[in-house]
Amino acid sequence: MPDYHDDLRLAHVLADAADAVTMDRFKALDLKVETKPDMTPVSEADKAAEELIRGQLQRARPRDAILGEEYGVQGTGPRRWVVDPIDGTKNYVRGVPVWATLISLTEAGEGGYQPVVGVVSAPALGRRWWAAKGHGAFTGRSLTSASRLRVSRVSELSDASFAYSSLTGWEERGHLNGFLDLTREVWRTRAYGDFWPYMMVAEGSVDLCAEPELSLWDMAATAIVVTEAGGTFTGLDGRPGPHSGNAAASNGLLHEELLGYLNERH
Repeated sequence: MPDYHDDLRLAHVLADAADAVTMDRFKALDLKVETKPDMTPVSEADKAAEELIRGQLQRARPRDAILGEEYGVQGTGPRRWVVDPIDGTKNYVRGVPVWATLISLTEAGEGGYQPVVGVVSAPALGRRWWAAKGHGAFTGRSLTSASRLRVSRVSELSDASFAYSSLTGWEERGHLNGFLDLTREVWRTRAYGDFWPYMMVAEGSVDLCAEPELSLWDMAATAIVVTEAGGTFTGLDGRPGPHSGNAAASNGLLHEELLGYLNERH
């Protein structure tokens, strides 16, 4: 089994650097925010954090490729770092502390690039989660001060907590009725949004979560944290990993039921 410790340690260094940049501008009164062509916001902090991460990766891993939300793909090869400098930019620009920097190392494999290292750092929440393939998932302040993550053992929908981001995406896909049927079956629903529900699945405080439209940089880091914690991460089509343009994550025991409801059309 490959040892990804050096890559994981580098990802933590990158996350530390990004946290310093993003926290410095969080709630800044003069924060500059633009609208991208897809009508989503991007702040100066998004750009600065990604530029910093890219610069450090180019020095530390010059042979590796980089894919980032703000500046696209750079380089080629069997190893590619995937970066979302601020997942939850809408929260960030409004002063809501639920946002994170997502950093993942992916390697070329069957079905495309597969995540082998992931770090999710949410400095405004004072939280960080990480995982490396075959070595488990953890949360804590640092690599040396961490606790192991494990998904829940909830096996009945009526006992399950389901997290989601919003209703509009499900409606646009024509799957709102299935989504609503699921919310009626579970014990509890909460709209935490973005990276956070996946981390809650990994740590066992939430049992199911899903989003109807996502990009690879939204999912690469969260996918490996969930799976290394013993959970299941697929697209709505059931394809394992972060390659379907949407996501469903669970403790594994409820995954087929989750997909069944979310693929219902009425």
